[in-house]
Amino acid sequence: MHVSRRWRLRQLGLAALVGAVALAGCAKRQGVRRYDRTQLEESLKNPEDSGLLLLGSFPLLKVIDGDTLKVAGLDQTLRLLAIDTEETFKKEKERRAFEQGWERYLAEAEAKSRGPVKIPTPLGEDAKHFAADFFKGVRTVHLERDHPGEVRGRFNRFLTYVFADKGGERLNYNVECVRAGMSPYFTKYGYSHRFHDELVAAQAEARAAQRGIWDPAKMHYTDYDARIAWWNARADYIAAFEEEAEGRDDYVILTRFDAGERLKALEGREVTILATIADIRYSKNGPIKVLLGRRMFSDFPVIFFDHDVFEQTGMRRHKGEHVRVRGVLTTWYNKYKKEDVLQIEVKLPGQVRLSPVVRPGSEPPPGAAGDEVQEPADAATTEPAAAEAASPEPAPDDALQGQSQSGAQTQSQTRDDDDRDDAAHDDHEDRDDDAERDAEDGEAARTQARAARTRRSAAPA
Repeated sequence: MHVSRRWRLRQLGLAALVGAVALAGCAKRQGVRRYDRTQLEESLKNPEDSGLLLLGSFPLLKVIDGDTLKVAGLDQTLRLLAIDTEETFKKEKERRAFEQGWERYLAEAEAKSRGPVKIPTPLGEDAKHFAADFFKGVRTVHLERDHPGEVRGRFNRFLTYVFADKGGERLNYNVECVRAGMSPYFTKYGYSHRFHDELVAAQAEARAAQRGIWDPAKMHYTDYDARIAWWNARADYIAAFEEEAEGRDDYVILTRFDAGERLKALEGREVTILATIADIRYSKNGPIKVLLGRRMFSDFPVIFFDHDVFEQTGMRRHKGEHVRVRGVLTTWYNKYKKEDVLQIEVKLPGQVRLSPVVRPGSEPPPGAAGDEVQEPADAATTEPAAAEAASPEPAPDDALQGQSQSGAQTQSQTRDDDDRDDAAHDDHEDRDDDAERDAEDGEAARTQARAARTRRSAAPA
């Protein structure tokens, strides 16, 4: 990662702090002003605006756990960047399982998991108490983004650093949480652009002092070295793509807020997309559809009419990890929605490049060496017999739409929602970590899916 890029973002952040607006005072006089899409679009119009990284100042409503807060004026909880505290006990059966003994509880969870476990622990409870103590007496928090293009996460939560005024100075809770040993420096979705050095130093300090998760006498996950190696490998892969993409309009990071508009503008051109594999839809007679993760209900479809090509890419065993997909952007008309959808058709294995990253406890998939798979010179592809019948449903192009569903949702989208519910049920452990550590957001997604099914049943045939 270029130091100069991180320095530029840090300068924007400092300027944003100076220009912060105290919305809490306005809330007392006029009620809480809700931060909506219109305000967000206004804040992103001018990329040179010094307040670009500032989300705003908001009344703090509730500390849910060590890495989840609720504030007034935002429609979702916050996803706190660069930290991932252990889970808290929310269900009685979890407490009963823990009461059988910590070593047995952890061993049974690890035996059931295909990777690092995400379970409630006493250290998760400690992290919640640390957060409650940190924000005690704090009425207003100041939220900032890490990167101008990173606004919301997969489950529509705002991606933020949280600052609080304490003892005459403004402290970054994310950094202090790591310093206290309540969380490692969480790099699974990339290194911090603005506070990387501070987070590295905070983690080293906590580890040297054996605080929190670094205290061998406490009850917490025991595989942090393996987790951090995995996360950092993912972050290195993202950073390498960011560096390669700098100054190029045909390289698109799918999670960026403007990815949808950029892809629409590039229709007909060859592009390279960086994303994670969110889901894979199999079909006996039609194409295989790989959904690249973006937002719930708006993932990007990659189409394989040739099932053998799909198997050669190694994507089947790479779900949840990063992938680069290269291909020409084409559109298909969805007759249910009456609109065009962008997609990429993969005809050769070399269009797909898997990250070399391997989740702890997993075997590396074929082709995950980081290099493109070579095809024989006479490689052929199978063209679809009926493209309209076989092509995938489209995903909404608006990157800010997130989970919002209106009464105009079509039967096609409803069918898509049902498929997502089934996939989530069958493969719970591969869900995004955001859903796992915030049950309320997961419930919101399920509520929307149920509402969509209700609309479908009420719609005329």
